[in-house]
Amino acid sequence: MIPFSAPVDDILFSLRDVARADRLPDWDEALASEIIGHFADFAEGVIAPINATGDAEGCRLEDGRVKMPEGFADAFRQLADGGWQGLTAPEDFGGMGLSPVIASAVSEIFSGANHALQMVSSLVPAAVETLLRFGTEKQQQDWIPSMISGETLSTMCLTEPGAGSDLGRIRTTGRRDGEVWRLNGEKIFISGGDQDISDNILHLVLARTGAAEDGVKGLSLFLCDKNSAGDALKITRIEEKLGLHASPTCQMAFDDTPAELIGVEGEGLKAMFTVMNHARIDVSLQGVAHAARASAIATAYAGERQQGRKADGNPAMLSDHADVRRMLDEQRALALGARAMCHVALVEMALGDRPALVDFLTPVCKLFASEAGIRAADLGIQVLGGYGYLTEYGLSQVWRDARITAIYEGANGIHALTTATRGLRFAGGAGADAFAVLIGELGGDEADVTSLLSAWQDWRARLVVAGDPSQEAHDFALLTANLFYRAAWCRIAAAAPEDAAVSTLKPRVLAAPLPVRL
Repeated sequence: MIPFSAPVDDILFSLRDVARADRLPDWDEALASEIIGHFADFAEGVIAPINATGDAEGCRLEDGRVKMPEGFADAFRQLADGGWQGLTAPEDFGGMGLSPVIASAVSEIFSGANHALQMVSSLVPAAVETLLRFGTEKQQQDWIPSMISGETLSTMCLTEPGAGSDLGRIRTTGRRDGEVWRLNGEKIFISGGDQDISDNILHLVLARTGAAEDGVKGLSLFLCDKNSAGDALKITRIEEKLGLHASPTCQMAFDDTPAELIGVEGEGLKAMFTVMNHARIDVSLQGVAHAARASAIATAYAGERQQGRKADGNPAMLSDHADVRRMLDEQRALALGARAMCHVALVEMALGDRPALVDFLTPVCKLFASEAGIRAADLGIQVLGGYGYLTEYGLSQVWRDARITAIYEGANGIHALTTATRGLRFAGGAGADAFAVLIGELGGDEADVTSLLSAWQDWRARLVVAGDPSQEAHDFALLTANLFYRAAWCRIAAAAPEDAAVSTLKPRVLAAPLPVRL
């Protein structure tokens, strides 16, 4: 097993020189470097060492309660005691009040070190933000300090057996019972629906308070915590999964479970999108983390494994062979490029000047970065050959854990459809217009990028008037993502003119064949 090493320098380079985070009014380069470096030390020393063992042991359900793998409770307690659960939470509630851009770097490192533990603890920032935007003062006081301290973790309860991506089919109900609400129904695929590493769990539950025919307009958002629910909330099973074995994916049954309404009745989806949009960017960074980890493992192995001889007769390393070099270069390019795309989107989100652009970039980042993580892990397995197929070097776990990122928080096909429909038409195409401007800012007058942008604009014009854009959505979204990727790489290369490796990768990125025909 090759030990996890956080890609701190790459992250800081991307934030500083590619996304240009110094445009943010509250950006402090020295502070960002210190915090990211501190968390990297924690990740390498505490949470990464239990990643493989947690995957091998997995979670189990005993007497209706989930048991986490050995070492996870202690690691989480250290995480919470270090203040990491309240990184972006307001200082008035006991948080650090730091930039979500800094938190994004912490999240990437966390995912690369131990995706399963990150999954269980990562929804707290979004839950805090939801409470700040939609909760009452009492709800904020009841829950935000508790989540910051690590006493409480949170979940997002949307999916049901008959309602996955189509939330209009949700059948779990919420009914008023005096001063409280009662929930009845079933939720599935709930990450961290139960665990034994925090004292309590706050569930954000989307339930129907209107008529079934109202669709998503009849949905409301509720707060329901494990301790108050008692026997009215049961964990009926945990799923056996391809990956993320140490992250319990629960099926939950609500039986007149007491709950509180958060926000306005019938506007639950509006409130829930606060959680969902945070989660989608977080998933993008999970893809980046897996791409970086796969690249690091494969590069280390290929640089040490002797394989054949060079033309001059001297021993050759695996990395000296052209086909292996090709795969290593693609891994590295994917990790750097996908990270740059996410950081550009995150800085734009923090600036707040171009919200339509952020709405356009979010599904594109999720689509590209998740696929980049899977592709880099697959390439890593190929580089290591038989050893890649074994568990010894960890690439099989990277691939298994990365695979879910293309599925959850909106399957990638849905994000492709969003890009080709709402992304082009909402608010008169303001997001798409801003995207075209961004490509020019990133790619400058690079001929390959300007040519691709012209082709993208032509295709965009056709789709805007198309009766059924869904037939071309997949290919158009891939083109959009690849255009963003290539433009980001122009900024990467411009920011590192003396880096020989970057200078070598840029022309390969720009000349690589597109996965779609124009």
